[in-house]
Amino acid sequence: MIRPGLCSVTFRDLDVGSVVEHATAAGLECIEWAGDAHVPPGDTAAAEHARTTTEHAGLAVASYGSYLRFEGTSAEHRAEADGVLAAARALGAPRVRVWAGSTGSAEATAEDRARVVHRLQDFADRAAADGIDVGLEFHGRTLTDEIGSTLRLLDEIDRENVLSYWQPHQGMPADDALETLREVLPRASTIHVFSWWPLAERLPLSERGDLWEGAFALLAAEGSDRDALLEFVPGDDPSLLRRDADSLRALIAAGEDAAR
Repeated sequence: MIRPGLCSVTFRDLDVGSVVEHATAAGLECIEWAGDAHVPPGDTAAAEHARTTTEHAGLAVASYGSYLRFEGTSAEHRAEADGVLAAARALGAPRVRVWAGSTGSAEATAEDRARVVHRLQDFADRAAADGIDVGLEFHGRTLTDEIGSTLRLLDEIDRENVLSYWQPHQGMPADDALETLREVLPRASTIHVFSWWPLAERLPLSERGDLWEGAFALLAAEGSDRDALLEFVPGDDPSLLRRDADSLRALIAAGEDAAR
């Protein structure tokens, strides 16, 4: 089953209640709560408020969208990681999204990579003790900026509760983006869904049908349960969410039909 949802960072300037109202009105089923806006690390009161507001509306917490990058001194990193885990527990999040540093794989030194791997392993072990999975943001200027480095990183971390997110890299043609999805597919837990083209220009989701029809066909054929979370809409306009949510559900249904 592919579950349609929303990243709350899409509406960073709205309060928690408004985000939930828009997600509900658009017929979405779950929310990834942003750690840079609605649920700051360590703010368990904000996390509990987001959780109860989400659940009272009949939605699920999909994940905690943290901005933990495993950088800084050991003490700084530990304090940030502690805050992220505290927020995730209070939020009832089954998964925490994290970032593999802030240096691209070609520029990172062996020491940089080893530090990120070691800290990710420790974080994953601590998360696992609370039954929480970890998802690596698939993003430029990190160690997951290309598919080979991403798969290698997953091997190096070697933890069952660590998987990858997937999204199309900016400026990447549809066929190339779909190839990265094919390669990471068995190890991908969550999909961030948006249509940007040719770079960061935000388009209606339906504008990149070649990309997303192919992506949801691949996802349905593989058959694992996943969350597909809308991330950003043109102009950050809440009134456009329902349109893109309708497109998302249609894409999911078309992929399921193709897989039958």
